[in-house]
Amino acid sequence: MDNREEVREFLTSRRAKITPDQAGLPSGSRRRVPGLRRSEVAALADMSVEYYAKLERGNLAGVSPAVLEALARALRLDDAERAHLVNLAHAAAGSDALTRPRHRGTKGEWKPHRSLQWTLDAITAGPAFVRNGRMDILAANQLFRAFCTDVYATPRNQRNLARFTFLDPAAPRFYPDWDSFADVTVAIVRAEAGRNPHDKELHDLVGELCTRSDAFRTRWGAHDVRHHGTGTKHFHHHAVGDLFLAYEGLDMAAAPGLTLTIYIAEPGSPSEDGLRLLAARAATGEATRDAERSAAG
Repeated sequence: MDNREEVREFLTSRRAKITPDQAGLPSGSRRRVPGLRRSEVAALADMSVEYYAKLERGNLAGVSPAVLEALARALRLDDAERAHLVNLAHAAAGSDALTRPRHRGTKGEWKPHRSLQWTLDAITAGPAFVRNGRMDILAANQLFRAFCTDVYATPRNQRNLARFTFLDPAAPRFYPDWDSFADVTVAIVRAEAGRNPHDKELHDLVGELCTRSDAFRTRWGAHDVRHHGTGTKHFHHHAVGDLFLAYEGLDMAAAPGLTLTIYIAEPGSPSEDGLRLLAARAATGEATRDAERSAAG
């Protein structure tokens, strides 16, 4: 994940997604490239074609915020894409070494502070967990462990949601809308690659998934990023059936780079009943036995 290559492919992919009509330009009849030409992006960003070509070759080091903003406007970037562009520029300039967190929650070295675990354990109405940008599960409450039985049941998942999504045959059952989950997972990991391009564990994860999963490799090549803070998701748990859960993702000020996610059901809904049943199973140890049986099988 060389930064210059990352910049080049990101800008090229964003340029290819914009039609001349969207940019208010004549489409013409002899276009040989998808989306906009370099000259058209340069004109929209009010810069020379030569300078834009330099940027698209991956040379973002030293680029001013004003230029990044002009580029973002010309390429019609959304908020997540703008943030990704800024992160790529910081990495190109070497400033990420000063601004990125020293620890992004590697499973072997980061442990939740006991007050964080107390907080997670106090959340009894819904699954709650802490993850990093590589999608490693770093801490969780009891209900989350019962909720994600399949993730914990298979040691090769290494408690990593990206591995589970793309490599575990149980994932399409747990995620009825698997394509949506797959898109979001790759977008989160891609954004992390922009923030922290020298993370060896991230390199290893991406290499493994690109090698073993065509679905991951195709999505990785699209260079899509997105914010993932709130919404609703559909799950199918093998013990309690379909669950439609709202979620909130909260950035952790005390541990930059980590996200606390909480799932909750609409009050009075069948999904709330399902979570209550799942919590009762977790309290009696039935969920743990399910995980052990799955692992043995």
